[in-house]
Amino acid sequence: MDNHYKPRIKTRKIPHWFSRKHNYSKPPSSYSKHISDESGDEYDEDASFMSSEIDPCILTDELRIFVATWNVAGRSPVGSLAVDLDEWLNVKESADIYVLGFQEIVPLKAKTVIGGEDMTEATNWNLLIGQILNNKCACRWTTPTLEDPVNCENYNYFNNALGETSMTSVEDEEVVNRCGRYTLMASKKMVGVFISVWINTSLFEKYNISRVKVSAVACGIMGYLGNKGSVAVSMSIEGTSFCFVVAHLASGEKKGDEGRRNYQVSEIFKRTTFTRQFLDECTPQPLTILGHDQIFWFGDLNYRLYLENDLARELIKKQDWSALQEFDQLRQELGDGGVFQGWREGNIKFAPTYKYSTFNSNRYSGTLPSRAGEKQRTPAWCDRILWYGKGVKQHSYFRSESKFSDHRPVSALFSTQIELIKSDVPNTVSSKQIEQERGKGEASSTLRSLMSKESEALPSNKKCPRTNKRL
Repeated sequence: MDNHYKPRIKTRKIPHWFSRKHNYSKPPSSYSKHISDESGDEYDEDASFMSSEIDPCILTDELRIFVATWNVAGRSPVGSLAVDLDEWLNVKESADIYVLGFQEIVPLKAKTVIGGEDMTEATNWNLLIGQILNNKCACRWTTPTLEDPVNCENYNYFNNALGETSMTSVEDEEVVNRCGRYTLMASKKMVGVFISVWINTSLFEKYNISRVKVSAVACGIMGYLGNKGSVAVSMSIEGTSFCFVVAHLASGEKKGDEGRRNYQVSEIFKRTTFTRQFLDECTPQPLTILGHDQIFWFGDLNYRLYLENDLARELIKKQDWSALQEFDQLRQELGDGGVFQGWREGNIKFAPTYKYSTFNSNRYSGTLPSRAGEKQRTPAWCDRILWYGKGVKQHSYFRSESKFSDHRPVSALFSTQIELIKSDVPNTVSSKQIEQERGKGEASSTLRSLMSKESEALPSNKKCPRTNKRL
């Protein structure tokens, strides 16, 4: 991105069905299929989904966000994995933000599920990711900065540029501006579910990045153990709030197993909460997933195919992805308005990502001739990336071919529109800026009306302790 960006005024039509009395939780089905842009042209179903609450004229800028998921089957990262990661992260087309979700970064055994959290594997993954992101250009920093990433539920972040960003010479500054440097913004592990968020440090000079928080929900064994569940990161960039949710849902391909997955999705929506801090008092921030403007939900969602094994493998041989998707459980949930009502997913044009026979193999498990002790599994698209919100457009959706695990990693590149608050104020911490932040009043949130919890947390008679303004 150009470090001297020029904010653009964009005008978008308000949907004809929009009104303040409308039930935002159920946009018309025709709107999710075809969205008209300014010129009257129609996007197809791979185009960006524009939410219902959009100002007719807003000041915006664009960010590129790379979202990816990988079930690594309990294996530890090794040095030779760097080549696979380089291909997975698609570093030739660099993004402003990298959001990486993992499942099973530790074996799901009783010791790891019931025992205390061991951050060793999470740290190893972060170190390797940082090396890949920061070695892609001729920068002199080869070790990622892991100082003070957000990793606890009650962390509140305000205009804090992580890492060593001070420059000793103009020449050094030019090097950084040319190739960028990624720093770890947030990281959270719950048993085997792990999220790692990296941001190009040039963004700290351009934007107000605030309120980075994390939340974890365990909904595995007995409904409350962490072998299954989610970890989520909430953050705001300028006037737009983001939520990234990585999940590992219940496994199984028997009839009815999809019901357990749907239930866990509902539990994650219900139980994911982000704590309110002092700086949130006068500028209300989302407390729940659906309170955010732009949401990305990804991971090993474990949805399978309503199709017999032999028929599924026949369609895979033909590479008839469209026919295969007709039997996909998650596609049916999206189409029928189930647990992910109104959410979007890009068109799948790649082979099912699960289950491969052994590590370092291109063979699906159960392929004839079968091997001793090998599990019979119908191949499926278990690893998925969904999104919800205004100003989001997906540019690519693909799988990588690393043989490190019995899953193949899946990635997507998005461009997102963020609403700018002030374009000419430098991004530095000052008492004046904090006072300005406290006095902005109630910020709008595209999906806040979906969750009554948001409004209940902000009674109309409450006043800001600093400005004495009614909230």
